Amino acid sequence: MTEERVEHLLAEVHDEFGMIRVLEVADYRFLEFGDAIEQSCVFTADPSWLEYDYTRAMLIGALCHEQPESALFLGLGAGTLTQACLKFLPLEDVEAIELRPDVPRLAIEYLGLDDDPRLYIRVGDALELLETAEPADLIFVDLYTDVGPGVGHLAWGFLENCQKRLNPGGWLVINQWATDDGKPLGAALLRGLYHRHYWELPVKEGNVILIVPADLDQSLDMQGLVARAEGLAPRLGYSLQSLIKAIRPAT
Repeated sequence: MTEERVEHLLAEVHDEFGMIRVLEVADYRFLEFGDAIEQSCVFTADPSWLEYDYTRAMLIGALCHEQPESALFLGLGAGTLTQACLKFLPLEDVEAIELRPDVPRLAIEYLGLDDDPRLYIRVGDALELLETAEPADLIFVDLYTDVGPGVGHLAWGFLENCQKRLNPGGWLVINQWATDDGKPLGAALLRGLYHRHYWELPVKEGNVILIVPADLDQSLDMQGLVARAEGLAPRLGYSLQSLIKAIRPAT
C-alpha cells in the first residue's frame, strides 16, 4: 500500500495577481500560484538541491561560463536555482528581480532561501527593471505565472535586451515552454532574434532550456562544460551528463 500524500498548507497570501501558497508534502515544500500550479519544489533538508531536470538544465547553462562572477535572475520563485548557483559557482554579485513582493518573503520564511550578502532582490516587473540591472556574466529568464510563461518569453525587445545586458563572454539561459513538436515556444522569433546562434536543451517536464551566448563569435565549449559538470557532481549529489548529452543546436 502506498503512503497517502498528505499536504500541509504552510502559508497562503493573495495579491493583485492572485493567490500564492506554500505547501509541505513529506520532505518537500512547494510554491504554488493560482489554482495548484506548481512553481517551485524545495527539498527541505537542502534548499540548493535541484529536484527537476529543467532547473538542472538551467544550471548546465550557467556552467557554460568558465568563471562567472555576476548573475541576474529574472523571476525568483522559491530561489532554488539561485541558491544552487550561489553555492556551486564562484559568484560575487547576484541580483534577482521578482514581480510579486510576497514571493521573496515566503522564500526566505518557508523555502530556505538564504539571506546571502551577495544576493540583492528587487521587487518589480523584469521587463521594466531590466535596463536598471547591472550587466552580468549570467542572466536567467524564468518568468512564469499561474497560466504559463509571462509575456517576456515572447517579447522581442525584452529578449534582445537580455542578451545585450550580458558581459562579454556571458550566457543567457531561458526556461522556455516547448510546443507539441518539442520546439521552444516562439522558435521562429528566437531564430531570427539570436541568428540561430544558440543551443537548446529539452527536458522531460515539457520545457526547452535555451542557452544563448552574448555574441556570435562565442561558441559552446562542450569539453569544458563536461569537465566542469563532472568536477561538480560529487558536491551536487547527482550527475548532469545525461542532460548535457541532450544539448542540440537551435532547431
